[in-house]
Amino acid sequence: MDRYIVSGGGRLTGEVGISGAKNAAVAILPAVVLSGDICRIENLPNIADVSTSLDILSMLGAQIRRINQNTVEIDPRPICSTMVPHDLARRMRASSYFIGSLLGRFGTARVSMPGGCNFGVRPIDQHLKGFTALGACVSPMEQGMIEVTTDRLVGNSIYLDAVSVGATVNIMLAAVKARGATVIENAAKEPHIVDLANFLNTMGADVRGAGTDVIKIRGVEQLTGAVYSIIPDQIEAGTFMAAAAATGGDVLIRNVIPKHLESITAKLMEMGVEVEEYDDAVRVVRAEPIRHCNVKTMPHPGFPTDMQPQIAILLSLADGTSILTETVWDNRFRYVEELRRMGAQVQVDGKVAVFQGVSRLTAAPIKATDLRAGMAMIIAGLVARGTTEIEDIFHIERGYEDVEKKFSALGANIRRVTLPDNALGGQAV
Repeated sequence: MDRYIVSGGGRLTGEVGISGAKNAAVAILPAVVLSGDICRIENLPNIADVSTSLDILSMLGAQIRRINQNTVEIDPRPICSTMVPHDLARRMRASSYFIGSLLGRFGTARVSMPGGCNFGVRPIDQHLKGFTALGACVSPMEQGMIEVTTDRLVGNSIYLDAVSVGATVNIMLAAVKARGATVIENAAKEPHIVDLANFLNTMGADVRGAGTDVIKIRGVEQLTGAVYSIIPDQIEAGTFMAAAAATGGDVLIRNVIPKHLESITAKLMEMGVEVEEYDDAVRVVRAEPIRHCNVKTMPHPGFPTDMQPQIAILLSLADGTSILTETVWDNRFRYVEELRRMGAQVQVDGKVAVFQGVSRLTAAPIKATDLRAGMAMIIAGLVARGTTEIEDIFHIERGYEDVEKKFSALGANIRRVTLPDNALGGQAV
């Protein structure tokens, strides 16, 4: 019964620091399995998905020592188990990355089908295609478990039928210790793919081309320990950019890589928002009404699907008609019903949402339907008239660190409360 209570109507002003990237962290932590010595990972976001990854590592047998809230030392040498059970795997989509790392180290992996946000079919067929091309055998699924085994992984050329971040990550993890060379064509190009490649290379791997659509990996016999700091979170930065713009605020967002934000910056500027770039910061200011525009999500370097719900709040308030097209996932508009409860005028047809801008939103009891949509509901609450209650906030805390603290520091009226299970007489909010 934990929820956020948000009182709207104020401008966000001040400075906010961005945490380490969730999507990089949940790929790099499984990669530690491949190391032959202790790894120190810095700038880890203190979020639920990272805690789950560490729980999985601990369950597998790794020794973990927390240095502080954002730094851990992991010794993977004691790992002896190659199975990730359902109760851990169901907590997040990225649990599937342990298939690639366990397969790469031990030649076998047994991992329950992963969980995560529910916004459409998220098959792992491209992951399994890659493992098979490297010489692994995928057993028929039993009791929801994926079992992959091999006597020896051998490099190969792999063409992904669709651009897939997950498949690109998993194939990279499996291939770095395979015999010979692996080429991944039509690979994902997101910043966290590059960060994973940099971490693997720091451990002694030979990965080239990350950030392009062709990644080449030459297998090595052993990987060493490493000290590595995770990149800033592109999506958290974009979320605060959208929040600043939605509230007509003036926010300096620190610890970012501006190049990673180019597609977000371009759309905000098209909507009449001022964005100033510095070496490791961006300043977002809005003094004029929001202009309507059309947005289409695309794989990197296009507009990120993980920013789709946040930009939708701006389109809800924009002057005129805007069209938002989702090209990555089948059902990422589940949050629209929550926006309608707040007075937004939105019509959804398949992967297209049409927004007719309104002058204001009105507070209502709403819920977080997934991770990014949950943060969009906070932004909606910040601009709405009245006090908004947001439930199912566990989705939000899977991927955002210190939500209440960071927004409060910018002047937001937000608090996290815990209500008893029977507080509402059994009625859902």
